Amino acid sequence: MANNSLLFLILAFLLLSGFFTKTSSAFSIEEATIDDLQLAFKQNQLTSRQLVEFYLKRIRRLNPLLRGVIEVNPDALFLADKADRERKVNTPGSTGGLHGIPILLKDNIATKDKLNTTAGSYALLGSVVPRDAGVVMKLRKAGAIILGKSSLSEWANFRTDGAPSGFCGRSGQGKNPYVLSATPCGSSSGSGISVAANLAAVSLGTETDGSIICPSSYNSVVGIKPTVGLTSRAGVIPITPRQDTVGPMCRTVSDAVYVLDAIVGFDSNDAATREAAKYIPNGGYRQFLNPLGLKGKRLGILRTPFYNSGNDKGSRRHQTFEHHFQTLRRQGAVLVDHLQISDVDTITAGQNGELLATLLEFKPALNEYLEQLVASPVRSLAAVIAFNKKFSRLEKTKEYGQELFKKAEFLSRNITNIDATLKKLVSTFSKLSKNGLEKLIKTNKLDAVVAPDFSYVLSFVLAIGQYPGISVPAGYDSDGVPFGICFGGPKGSEPKLIEIAYGFETATKVRRPPAFKP
Repeated sequence: MANNSLLFLILAFLLLSGFFTKTSSAFSIEEATIDDLQLAFKQNQLTSRQLVEFYLKRIRRLNPLLRGVIEVNPDALFLADKADRERKVNTPGSTGGLHGIPILLKDNIATKDKLNTTAGSYALLGSVVPRDAGVVMKLRKAGAIILGKSSLSEWANFRTDGAPSGFCGRSGQGKNPYVLSATPCGSSSGSGISVAANLAAVSLGTETDGSIICPSSYNSVVGIKPTVGLTSRAGVIPITPRQDTVGPMCRTVSDAVYVLDAIVGFDSNDAATREAAKYIPNGGYRQFLNPLGLKGKRLGILRTPFYNSGNDKGSRRHQTFEHHFQTLRRQGAVLVDHLQISDVDTITAGQNGELLATLLEFKPALNEYLEQLVASPVRSLAAVIAFNKKFSRLEKTKEYGQELFKKAEFLSRNITNIDATLKKLVSTFSKLSKNGLEKLIKTNKLDAVVAPDFSYVLSFVLAIGQYPGISVPAGYDSDGVPFGICFGGPKGSEPKLIEIAYGFETATKVRRPPAFKP
């Protein structure tokens, strides 16, 4: 009870101190979309400086409670002034898109500026990256303002299984802005928290398995997990290049698509982008923001084992999704119901070998990243383990441990033929993918599959198949905790997924601002 009273006092203080601040003009920044902001720029109702000042003020007020931001860019206002000057003299590319729009980046995405890139760990504090990450280069080219780094489950949730989602040494425990005691989900928790609570216009997250889709679902935002290689991973602290991907987390589908358009494409520092570039449509992804995008789409509904209607919360979700399914039908979609992915029991039981493969791939990928740093306190996984062991009290990790790091180091020294083991595992993933999602879609002539609520089963399927997925806000349970609906498809199916997600969002308009309930 004492903790609840304290939280109420904190929230009351935030409200009384002007936490719902508006700009001096009639324009309200809260919940504003990129289109709203660009129109306000054009009509001289808003400047990028005012926008950045609003977010910096809001971060100062709310971040001590939410822990969604690790650090802000000390040059953010300078960059905002630069954007305003460019707009004033009509510099080419200074109108529309992401120009002058502040963005938060998950703290495993490198920036060659005054910001740190640490994966939430003190082990990398003070390290110096050789260059901006590939996606950051593209964001800067688009005129976006790098506002700061969002928090994450430390080391993208790959240090330990023991820490709660959203916890990292540098910023502490991230809180869900809808219900503070609920999970924000990981590992891109801070990106979800921050855009949900209007600490930034838009954000970037990363996903290896569920790390964009899950926090998007739990924080009532839109998350796009792109086809692996569609966005560059160069300069991103890796887990496994075979599954890692970078994607937007925003309050609306249109905002997420604007960000996606800015970051996709070939990067000479990431070989996977060459092959994936074939999936990028001429004219980009914005053309698929069709409010009637559901018309004629064949959607496969995956009910089992995606939610359980046996309790009150499950029943409420069940009723919500039945209503959504009716909405999909009314909007012209054809629903193919009660489908099941082949070998789903194997996937559910964790017998697909994904963790073993990731453990084997993690050490060489991380060591390569660390070795390329201009300066760093650590240069190998072994050095990171030693640092954590020595300074665990300094990191304030409450001894959450680093068993995944230790397993990766142990396996690298004790499996005699890692390449052969990996080849066998990847072959298994390929078979599960072809006989699973790909066969299901082909046999039923589907445009996408639909999973009610977040599901680790679907995240496994999307992860091992390198497939894209989009999570869109779908509702709130009896406690006020958000949940999403996820649309997934084969590689390169982003255009269809965007049409479906945008059509669903337009028809339902589920998302509402957070309530900050204790």
